[in-house]
Amino acid sequence: MQTYFNIRYEFDREFVHRRIDEQIKAGRADYICVADGVILNNANRNPDYLKVVNGGMFSICDSSYVPLYIKCLYGKRYVQYCGSQIFMDIIRGRKYRMFFMGTSQQILDGLKENLKKENPEVGDMTFYELPFRSVGEFDYPAIAEMVNRDGAEIIWVALGAPKQEIFMSRLKPFLKRGVMIAVGAAFKFYSGVDAMRAPEWMVRNHLEFVYRIFSEPKKQLKRCGWIVITLPGLLYDEWKRKRNKLNS
Repeated sequence: MQTYFNIRYEFDREFVHRRIDEQIKAGRADYICVADGVILNNANRNPDYLKVVNGGMFSICDSSYVPLYIKCLYGKRYVQYCGSQIFMDIIRGRKYRMFFMGTSQQILDGLKENLKKENPEVGDMTFYELPFRSVGEFDYPAIAEMVNRDGAEIIWVALGAPKQEIFMSRLKPFLKRGVMIAVGAAFKFYSGVDAMRAPEWMVRNHLEFVYRIFSEPKKQLKRCGWIVITLPGLLYDEWKRKRNKLNS
């Protein structure tokens, strides 16, 4: 586990899955953040949100650009592990009972039908539409009671950042066990009724943000604008941290 840009990242995929397995076997509850550029930006502008992001087990890197920044600054090579990838890796692994919550019932219904093709056991799992409300208005004890009664080991949360990370941090104290993972748009990608992920060639060439801008221009232009504004400061601060470590 390494800290870059103030976020505790875990880049080793085998370690990520091993830690999830250990956490579940130990009977403890916790969460994993899937940190893309939006989360990186928001966390570094909001200290309270940064505490939430770093308050779980670790974050996996959902940004294709963060590994490039790290390579330029430190000469270390890491690979992106995005939310849609860990989502399908665990679905196809068929190891855990899962609970799916968030988004709309239409998306959940489409998601369930598509996931049953990858893992037929998903047909007997719970897909729960969370009501549309602010993160402070959820009945966390009641939601946790439902999850605990279900016996879920992996709890997928799709509410969008920063809401979903705060939601997990507030639900954690009421859960008896299980690992929550916030996967943002993955429910939409695999539902067949909403947004699709960018073509593989765009993902490989770090152009997924362009696809998302054209798909949701109003939402994504605002997000990208904040990233462009704050990125120089983030890179400079990380360069200073590197220099201080070398001089200490």
